[in-house]
Amino acid sequence: MVTQSDKTAFSAASVQESIHPMDNFPVRQLRFDFDNVENHDPVWSRSNPDFAIFINALGVHVPHFERFLVKVMRQYRGALSEPKLIDDIQRIIGQEAHHAFNFVNWTKRLAKRYPDLTRLDESAKTWFERAFSSKSHRFKIGFTAGYETFTFLGGMIILNRYEEFMKEADPTIRALWVWHQVEEVEHGAVAFDFYQAFYPHNEWYRRGMVCYAYSHIAWETFKAFAHMIKVEGFYKQPGRAFKAWKFFAGFAWDLAVAGLPVFSRKYHPRNHPICTNSQNALAVAWRQYYAEGNDPHLLNKKSVEEMMTPS
Repeated sequence: MVTQSDKTAFSAASVQESIHPMDNFPVRQLRFDFDNVENHDPVWSRSNPDFAIFINALGVHVPHFERFLVKVMRQYRGALSEPKLIDDIQRIIGQEAHHAFNFVNWTKRLAKRYPDLTRLDESAKTWFERAFSSKSHRFKIGFTAGYETFTFLGGMIILNRYEEFMKEADPTIRALWVWHQVEEVEHGAVAFDFYQAFYPHNEWYRRGMVCYAYSHIAWETFKAFAHMIKVEGFYKQPGRAFKAWKFFAGFAWDLAVAGLPVFSRKYHPRNHPICTNSQNALAVAWRQYYAEGNDPHLLNKKSVEEMMTPS
C-alpha cells in the first residue's frame, strides 16, 4: 500500500539522478499476490528462464537472512548514538521485514512444484536461528555486513541487466524483484556503517566475513538450484543442464568480480563504482513511478515502457 506519508518522505524530487540512491530511502509496505502469476509457472522469465530458476533458488534462504538482520540490528542498535545511522537502521528493518514476508510466501508457492524446497527452507531458517542464538556479537554484525555486500551488488547487476533477465516476464514476479533490487541498493550502506560503528579498525575481520557470506550464499543457492533444474528435467538433456550451470557460474563470477572493491581499506558502499558512475535508469524510473502513487505490484511490459519514457 502506498501511503501519503511514504510519498511525502520520498518525493519525486528525491529520485533524480543527482541524488544518491542511498539517501533518505523509504519503507514501502508492499504485499504481492502470487495467485496472479501467469499459469502459476515458477519459471516466470521468458527472456531468461535460467535467471528465473537461479533467482528463485537464491530467494529460498534470503528471507531467513533478512529476519536475522532485523533481529541483529534490533539487538544492538541501543548501543549507537549517531542519529542518522539509527534512522537508517529503522528504515532497513522496515524494508527487510517486508521483503522477508513476500519471499517466504513465494517459497511456499515454489515448493508445490519443487518438493525439496520445504526441507531446504527449514534448514536455512534453522541455520540463522542458531547463528543468532549462539554466535558472538562480532560474528553477527560482521556476517550481516558481509552478506549485505552481495545483496547490494546483486541488486545493481540485476537492474543493469534488466532487459536480458526480465524484459519478457510475469508481471507479478518482475514487480517483486524490481522492488526488491531497488531497495537492496537503497539500504546497501547501512550494514557496512553498522559494522563500522562497532569495529572501525577491524578491516580484516570484515573482509573475512565478506568471503564467508559469499560462500554461504553460493552454497545455499546451489542446493536449491540443483533441485529445481532436476525437477524441470534438465538432466535428461545434458546440453540444457550445462547451459543452466553455465548461467549459475557466470552470475556467481560476476558477483565475485563486483565484490573486489569491497576489499579496499578505503571502501564504502556509497562509493562503489557499480553504484556511483550513474544511477540505474530503471531504478530511477521505478522510484518516480512509486512516488507518484502508481501501483507497483504489477509491472507488465507496457507499464515498464511507459515508466521508462520521459514525460
